[in-house]
Amino acid sequence: MKVLVLNNMAPFVRGGAEELADTLTAKLNVTKGVRAELVRVPFTWDPPEKILDSILSCLAMQIDNVDRVIALKFPAYLIHHPHKTLWLLHQYRQAYDLRGTNLTNLIEDKCSDDVRNAIVSSDNACFASCRRLFVNSRITQARLSQFNGFSSEILLPPVTSQDDFQNTGYGDYIFAGGRINLMKRQHLLVEAMAHAPSGCKLIIAGPPESEDDGARLKQLIADLGLHDRVMLDLGFIPRERLAFYVNGALACAYLPVDEDSVGYVTMESFYASKAVICCSDSGGILDLVSHGQTGLVVEPDAESVSMALTLMISNPADAKRMGENARDAIEQISPDWSNTIDRLLA
Repeated sequence: MKVLVLNNMAPFVRGGAEELADTLTAKLNVTKGVRAELVRVPFTWDPPEKILDSILSCLAMQIDNVDRVIALKFPAYLIHHPHKTLWLLHQYRQAYDLRGTNLTNLIEDKCSDDVRNAIVSSDNACFASCRRLFVNSRITQARLSQFNGFSSEILLPPVTSQDDFQNTGYGDYIFAGGRINLMKRQHLLVEAMAHAPSGCKLIIAGPPESEDDGARLKQLIADLGLHDRVMLDLGFIPRERLAFYVNGALACAYLPVDEDSVGYVTMESFYASKAVICCSDSGGILDLVSHGQTGLVVEPDAESVSMALTLMISNPADAKRMGENARDAIEQISPDWSNTIDRLLA
């Protein structure tokens, strides 16, 4: 069986979706009777009119000599195939739940309306044509139902290699990993550090989505005089170094806006027996993080996040207790790659 995995590609931007696509392809290739390849479709969303070009190019693309297609993200999932399974990580949210916020590039004008309508129309046609519809969380499932009227099955992405994440002790720092942009809100952590005790240290590591995202974070640290307490490790982080940061942290922090899934950051932290600080509006993460049990859930403002940082640093025994609970929680729901592949190919 020849299987093609479809994902989009923004040059030099890498996050959980890219890791999942690579791992899925690798796992397919060690499945008996399966040959798999990954196709990444270039995607540009700035200016918004470019999205129309991406839609048209995907709709015009032909796929031959392939038995199955597993598609992950917009606009790559628009490519037609008679046996296509969609594992929806997220849609182009700027046309949906982010409409009317400062996190969308589709403003309220005629041009943006045309782009938005094209996105919704092409999405609906694609979803109707898919053989099966999987989503990565209840959050993505709810959005798909609310905005497009389609039902779906939840298929939680397994961690690439959970054995990399093992508790090596509880250090004196909070670790925040992942792609860096405004929606992940690393800036909120830095602002909170200005109010946290002097003994509180923070490490932020990951690739900035743009040069501005990295520069903005650096400038904020400089403006707040936090160079001695906040360490930045910007760029692609090798898995070994990422695991080193997670495994030795006192706790981890992940503060995205309405995250689509529980997030690799959360799952990796839990495997390493680390509690996670998140916000009350962090979406799918809340499926795992229970306040006071496996982490701390606080309001999305600097004062509240600072209180969470202070609680972790001031009460390391409590951070350890929540971290141990976190490990128990992830082991109870830990998804398996073999079962995941079986469901995708069924």
